[in-house]
Amino acid sequence: MKKEVLSFLQREVQNNHIPGAVLHVSFQGEVLLQEAVGNKVVSPEKSPMGLDTIFDLASLTKVVATLPAVLKLLDHGLVRLDDRVSYFLPEFGKAGKEEIRIRHLLTHTGGLPAFHNFYLESLTTEQIMDRIYEQELIYPIGSKVIYSDLGLITLYKLIEAVTEQAFPEFLKKEIYEPLKMLETGFNPTYPRERFAATEYCEHLNGYKQGIVHDENTESMGGISGHAGLFSTVTDLANFTSMIENDGVFNGKQILSSSALELSRKNFTAFDSEYRGLGWILNSPCLSSCGDYFSDTSYGHTGFTGTSIWFDPKVKLHVILLTNRVHFGRKDHILRLRPRLHNLIRANL
Repeated sequence: MKKEVLSFLQREVQNNHIPGAVLHVSFQGEVLLQEAVGNKVVSPEKSPMGLDTIFDLASLTKVVATLPAVLKLLDHGLVRLDDRVSYFLPEFGKAGKEEIRIRHLLTHTGGLPAFHNFYLESLTTEQIMDRIYEQELIYPIGSKVIYSDLGLITLYKLIEAVTEQAFPEFLKKEIYEPLKMLETGFNPTYPRERFAATEYCEHLNGYKQGIVHDENTESMGGISGHAGLFSTVTDLANFTSMIENDGVFNGKQILSSSALELSRKNFTAFDSEYRGLGWILNSPCLSSCGDYFSDTSYGHTGFTGTSIWFDPKVKLHVILLTNRVHFGRKDHILRLRPRLHNLIRANL
């Protein structure tokens, strides 16, 4: 498998579909492949990709930060999925949003728009929250899946309200330190050369490298529930191992098996896009896990070119980290991901 998969990724690099990649494949508890190919920086000067490269995870933040934080609150008895969001954030309960529950935000069924370009107005986090509080719904609550950054931004503030802690501090204490994810967090301060470069930024007069790619998150000071997290393949392998092993890592229960089982449940069978809590589930519509992963598969993607997918039927998980936006916002990644997962599954 290793030869075929690495040849595939190297062709994608040679075709300028991605600058480089780090790939981790685990099958039945054994790491079959963990390799780096290509470059973490191409312009203005090439720098080779390494296993220690730090990536902007983009929307993987939703499942590597916000989701485990909410599941931890469920485990601690501090929230329930059917709690109204406005119980914790009273200002949210207006403009038809009074009946939105935590589960609606996690399953993208709250009726909120997908996103707004708040950064164009240089809004702060609090000003963005005020806009979300005033936001009217674009469809009835619980009737349709619309992937919404606004819902996950709201959840991040809800978590802070419940815990009375800053979001990064809660995650560090409750999730990342127990998982030995020591290079995972927001607003990282490592040397610039550790990072995979993302997109060219006019106001920086250069490429973003260690600065969050998502413009709204940058406007929010680098911290949000929908984007902003940075990590390495080593740290993410600890996270995926915990998820796959029903919440246990190094003999310690980080999240309950009940919470993780619930997170994989299909809450949106009424829609063509199946959603668990945070997770994308393998659906009848196009899926980035390809054609061979089982119906019970689940995962998530990030706009910068990242993804995580699990197939519990065969105890397989795949971490793919790329910085495809270094070449701009082309769609090559949309074909790359499913073909890569097909290749891995076919060669097991």
